[in-house]
Amino acid sequence: MKKNISKLTNILLPLLLGVFLVYYAYSQFTEQQIEEMKSQFRGANYNYIIISSIFSVLSLWARAYRWKYALSYMGHPVSTSTNFMAISIGYLLNLTVPRSGEVSRAIILQKYEKVPFDKGFGSIVSERVIDLICLLLCVFTALILQYSVLKDFLLLKVPVEKLAILGSIALLGLVATIAIFYYSTWRVITFIKQKIKGLTEGISSIFKMPNRIGFLFHTFLIWFGYIATFYFGTHALEATSTLSFPIVMSAFVAGSFAVSFTNGGFGAFPLVIAELLSLYGISFVSGTAFGWILWTTQTGIVVILGALSFLVLPIYYNKKTQN
Repeated sequence: MKKNISKLTNILLPLLLGVFLVYYAYSQFTEQQIEEMKSQFRGANYNYIIISSIFSVLSLWARAYRWKYALSYMGHPVSTSTNFMAISIGYLLNLTVPRSGEVSRAIILQKYEKVPFDKGFGSIVSERVIDLICLLLCVFTALILQYSVLKDFLLLKVPVEKLAILGSIALLGLVATIAIFYYSTWRVITFIKQKIKGLTEGISSIFKMPNRIGFLFHTFLIWFGYIATFYFGTHALEATSTLSFPIVMSAFVAGSFAVSFTNGGFGAFPLVIAELLSLYGISFVSGTAFGWILWTTQTGIVVILGALSFLVLPIYYNKKTQN
């Protein structure tokens, strides 16, 4: 019973936060502004949204292909199509419970390709470490290009002191956990150590595999696809079509954080994008409209690909087994 309540809470709280942010954003608009936003939706150039969506799918394919390198190195060659479907399902599940998609990806490979869960999950963790580094590079790039504007925005929106306190507590907890694991001989700890060994192998695979150049190339494709998705999306509205690349990078970084800390950015993505673009003279209405158009189309892609993968994956493996 408690477990079910916990699962339900994990799903509902982020969704309720998203609903609140949507309500908060729209409560600030007058009827005239809402009509203006509807007009922008109707007048948007959706040809650019199609181009944006193509780059979004390209980045998803590149992520599926990149995953092959680590899995093959560990002795588990998996097709790009299987990885693509596993990732699509993972992204879909992330819209309900944040980060649940990473677990589901490892479970899918364990079920269909007999990849041990700890190794599969370890390879996913290693990917996330690389992606975090790429995101930080984007942050630094945006800060260098737009430091004078972003400095005040970040100081206002990011609780630096709270993050420092939480970081210190997390660091102490990590040190204590490592000490317990290193010196303890408890049976439970020994069992966990064995599982962590497989997890460590998965994480370290990207640093040892022979195809590191290919891995890095596909990492570049992933993030090029993300930025191109955002860049071409800005051309859908006249108000945002003339934004310079440094401003696009700044908005991209802000949107990336909004997606990372909520259920796929529900509610938060348009709000954060609108607030940041307002620093550059874009009206809050236009910024919100752009955020919703981009978020809706990208979420639609995730839902469609994830749902299709749910249906196709069992059929694909049934036929594969029969052959």
